[in-house]
Amino acid sequence: MWSGPRNISTAMMRSFGERADTIVVDEPLYAHYLYATGLDHPARDAVVASQPTDWRAVAATLTGPLPDGISVFYQKHMTHHLLPDVGRSWLSVLSHAFLIRDPAYVVASYAKVREPTLDDLGYPQQVEIFRRYGGPVIDAADVLRDPAGVLSRLCEALGIDWDPAMLRWRPGPRDTDGVWAPHWYGKVETSTGFATFDPGPAVVPSRLQSLVDAAMPYYEELAVQRLAA
Repeated sequence: MWSGPRNISTAMMRSFGERADTIVVDEPLYAHYLYATGLDHPARDAVVASQPTDWRAVAATLTGPLPDGISVFYQKHMTHHLLPDVGRSWLSVLSHAFLIRDPAYVVASYAKVREPTLDDLGYPQQVEIFRRYGGPVIDAADVLRDPAGVLSRLCEALGIDWDPAMLRWRPGPRDTDGVWAPHWYGKVETSTGFATFDPGPAVVPSRLQSLVDAAMPYYEELAVQRLAA
């Protein structure tokens, strides 16, 4: 599942984590991303220490055999973690899905934490992966409006059975959460299901409207492909 930041990606990981036939992994390319770029993120040293910094080792794990009784490996990826130095051939053996969100809401949310760039938001990378490999697209707003309807269609598109257990989960952290969870997952850790959709407008700082405008064509290219309920 390829998503940008400030989306419902962690809630989606919780949802798939409720399936008895599924294991999940949380942003497995994050350590490589920080190591290669030198960027300073919350808990940077802990993130780098918690995962392989060589993308090849990560790819080998992500495409390796599954445990007995498991048929679905849900990989929560941030699109901007797929740096240009990361090889792409291993992606051909995976099934891909895409979680999108209107850039205005992403920028408004991200700007509360740090000043974003287009690369931070991952829209160009998301479109690159979609153009090359394809796969079902879901919009966060549609999921929040009708979780059962959109997720059941997503499962159908991926060729897996729909499981109503995906709609509810227990609150609290998970062993599968990344070490960065204390900095980012406070809201999802109190949740027991998908939040109610908020139709209110996004409040984008005027200095960042140009960033929304730059991201919008990428979003729109994927949005026309999305699975609605």
